[in-house]
Amino acid sequence: MKEIEIKLVCELIRNSRKSDRELAKIIGVSQPTVSRIRTRLEKEGVIEYTGTVNLRKLGFEIIAITFGNKKREQRPEGKVAKGKGLAAKNPNMIFVSTGMGLGSDIVAVSVHKTYSDYAEYLQEIRAEWAESMTLAGSFLIALDGDNILRPLSLRYIADCLEREIRAKVQFTARTAP
Repeated sequence: MKEIEIKLVCELIRNSRKSDRELAKIIGVSQPTVSRIRTRLEKEGVIEYTGTVNLRKLGFEIIAITFGNKKREQRPEGKVAKGKGLAAKNPNMIFVSTGMGLGSDIVAVSVHKTYSDYAEYLQEIRAEWAESMTLAGSFLIALDGDNILRPLSLRYIADCLEREIRAKVQFTARTAP
């Protein structure tokens, strides 16, 4: 992505309600340029809009990161579609993926209002996913108290992207003749 596109994405991550005129002023380009780039990035699926919420204020007490392992004897055909279908039936799941680490190859991140809700969710997952996977364990995060060092937000990605831009600019300046 070009630097201007990354800057636009960063600003939209921070506040997607800003007008194209406001964004143009911040980024230092014309409003039609911002509108054109934003429209293209939306069509390409780079930018999607959603709200950021405070889970605790919505009554959620727990974030669970649950690890599992795919059963190797299962036939591969339709496995991904089935997994997506099972994940879609569980609105508590906010992220599910295959991967590797900690002796597991599946991870699910979910939110729960109470520990009882989490226990019920776990029981349902064990039953629904029994032929596809085995659960390896969970890591529970309480959303109350002072234990959260940095709240869950994708806004930090903007800082990461801007750091990359600064590093690239500094590298270019150092290597220029």
